[in-house]
Amino acid sequence: MSSHKILNIASANPSLQDIFSQELGISKITAQLLLNRGVQNIPEAQEFLDAKLEYLLDPFSFSEMRLAIDFIKKSVKNKERVMVYGDYDVDGISSLVLLKSTLSKIGADVIHYIPHRIKEGYGLNQTIVKTAKEKKVKLVITADCGTNSLGPIRELRRQRIEVIVTDHHEPGSSDTANYASAVINPKFPTSGYKYRDLAGVGVAYKLCQAVSGESLDEDLDLVSLGTIADSVPLTGENRIVAKEGLARISRSERLGLKTLIETSGIKDKKISPDCVSFILGPRINASGRLDTAETALNLLMSQEVQEAQMLAKIMETHNRQRQKIESEILKEAQELINKEINFKEHKVMVVAKKGWHLGVLGIVAAKLADRFYRPAILISLNDGLCRGSGRSIKNFHLFNGLLECRQLLDNFGGHQHAIGMVIPVNNIEEFKNKINNFAERSLRLEDLIPSLDIDMVLGLSDLNKEFIRELEKLEPFGAGNPEPLFYTRNLRLKGQPHLFSNETLKFWVTDGELTYPAIGFGMGNLKESLVVADGFDLVYTPRIDTWMGEESLLLEVKEIFLK
Repeated sequence: MSSHKILNIASANPSLQDIFSQELGISKITAQLLLNRGVQNIPEAQEFLDAKLEYLLDPFSFSEMRLAIDFIKKSVKNKERVMVYGDYDVDGISSLVLLKSTLSKIGADVIHYIPHRIKEGYGLNQTIVKTAKEKKVKLVITADCGTNSLGPIRELRRQRIEVIVTDHHEPGSSDTANYASAVINPKFPTSGYKYRDLAGVGVAYKLCQAVSGESLDEDLDLVSLGTIADSVPLTGENRIVAKEGLARISRSERLGLKTLIETSGIKDKKISPDCVSFILGPRINASGRLDTAETALNLLMSQEVQEAQMLAKIMETHNRQRQKIESEILKEAQELINKEINFKEHKVMVVAKKGWHLGVLGIVAAKLADRFYRPAILISLNDGLCRGSGRSIKNFHLFNGLLECRQLLDNFGGHQHAIGMVIPVNNIEEFKNKINNFAERSLRLEDLIPSLDIDMVLGLSDLNKEFIRELEKLEPFGAGNPEPLFYTRNLRLKGQPHLFSNETLKFWVTDGELTYPAIGFGMGNLKESLVVADGFDLVYTPRIDTWMGEESLLLEVKEIFLK
């Protein structure tokens, strides 16, 4: 936890701080935080702070939205069957629930299909044509997938089945637009949509608003669930739906969601992005990782108390199994990295082993990328086609890396930070070399050193409860809108540090004038060094700590730089 990180301290802009502070009635520190998050003028700042639903863009600003709605309305009018085809993660499942319930309300004959993560993999697959024909489907609507499923889309259209793609993944090419009946994806160059970072459920929500002619505010619980769980930037429209939706999750009338909150043990907690990312999201995801995502879908659509409780318990069990499998694979992958990876030559870690459970490869890859601070791809070996999952670091576009290696891959998809792929076993060695050649050209040495983005250098005298309360206006925090981090130099220890469970370190810091309590989670190993140090600099987030009804200011420490 000592100084093995690069500090990026944002450049202060005193003149704009003054303008923002006076015009918006906020502190200069909060003004600088807005500037650090890319807010450039007063209207943008006002919009960021208010995050009102009325700021959401018109769904019809998608260039092909009217076309899509015409196809749906035609299907309803002609009593034709519609299939909603979704992904098996939180984003895909929440999209499916939203689309299915909205289409049912407008009188569509709607069924759904979720591919099995392990047996079928991501995206539209070739069996969908047969299934759609058997079920007499005339229109397929994808949710959180479909952008790069050219073959199946072409085949469906050949069979006179219309295909509307709703998705947010990066297009490998623009060919989908030539074959799909309509494409609603903000990342398409021709989408016409001004905000490109919507999650899959955000795109589905736009389609639902357009087809129903209603704002569907009551569905924002689902939209925020999928948006936050998918780690898309919480900026622009995502910030608005996440903020509004989080407030709605706590008071949601959706029986399944209420039951999940209860069984997860967070019934009386304020629902934060962390609750979604680390408690609700993993439980919803666990079904699709270990078994079928139908369990999670059925829970979110459930109308029966007993059924909802039973499904929530199954998901709880799946989640515990998932954690166990994940820790076993993490250990094995770590051993392979120690044995096979030469960090001087390999900027991307690619490891493969037989028998790895496909459902958790992405989570393990994320942990390894975090631990070693370089991109990680894990492949589960087979005799023929093998499946892999990868996660990246800040300055490496993993999807572009796959585009470089596309001729070696049977199938792939994803975006800058996360990918999935299918590769013939005989191509793995060449793939390792090729993606590392790409990384060699596109990554600098400093990109492989973790960095901390610091908002401001402050003194302890800059901190007070009013300012910390003001920081709440910037919530919800997440990707693209990180929790503020401050840096204070030349502090000293006051008294003895205390060690609590889980390596939690509690200590008091002083600048000679003011003294504040500080807490460092997982920093127990620094206790002795802290005692003998001549002083230290701290990176932290200030909080208001409530204990026995008393409020006090507390520094939650992220990094200690000992002197």
